[in-house]
Amino acid sequence: MTKERILIVEDEENIARVLQLELEFEGYETEIAYTGTEGLIKYREGEWNLLLLDWMLPKMSGLDVLKRIRTSDTSTPVILLTAKNDVKDKVAALDLGANDYVTKPFDFEELLARIRVALRFSKKEEKVEQDVYRYSDLTITHQLREVKRNDQVFDLTPREYDLLLYFIKHPKQVLTREQILDAVWGFDYFGDTNVVDVYVRYIRKKIDFEQQVTLLQTVRGVGYVLKEKEDET
Repeated sequence: MTKERILIVEDEENIARVLQLELEFEGYETEIAYTGTEGLIKYREGEWNLLLLDWMLPKMSGLDVLKRIRTSDTSTPVILLTAKNDVKDKVAALDLGANDYVTKPFDFEELLARIRVALRFSKKEEKVEQDVYRYSDLTITHQLREVKRNDQVFDLTPREYDLLLYFIKHPKQVLTREQILDAVWGFDYFGDTNVVDVYVRYIRKKIDFEQQVTLLQTVRGVGYVLKEKEDET
């Protein structure tokens, strides 16, 4: 049976380590990130069933991490850990997409119960959630990570897949390179958006090669859009 995976994003090493030991004793698989930036990178590079996210983090706050996650992922449960106890703070966190909010110091048994509830709710959503995305003759079955066009299955790398998924979730919407970087890569490339151009070319070579209708269009000076365009040659 596959273990459920929890990412712990907590800058206090003692707390992070205790959480990791307790959660692994309960049968979960875990990893730790000690800064907001590191947490976002680990989130983007892995498959997680739940995130435990500290509010006050170095380099990038927990709320900023949450905002970036929710631009492209509304389903992975996120539980915020914080010393803040003001109702306005709780409301702000929940409005940004947190599934739950636990105030420090917390009882581990209570946290464990909240984790179980969040995971159960997430599984129920997965059963009813439509995970098939379609645009034109392009289909993505997210649960299988399968990309098809005209019954041809394409083998995409994880980053290519995430990028194409972002496009198909926003069809006919012009997306800037900065928007794409933020949603798909999840952290700042220090103004270098060339990586987007490179990966768009990779995807085009796969899904648009020798097709009568191309789908990924360049909007000069802005970015890209998933939109049908007839081959004019």
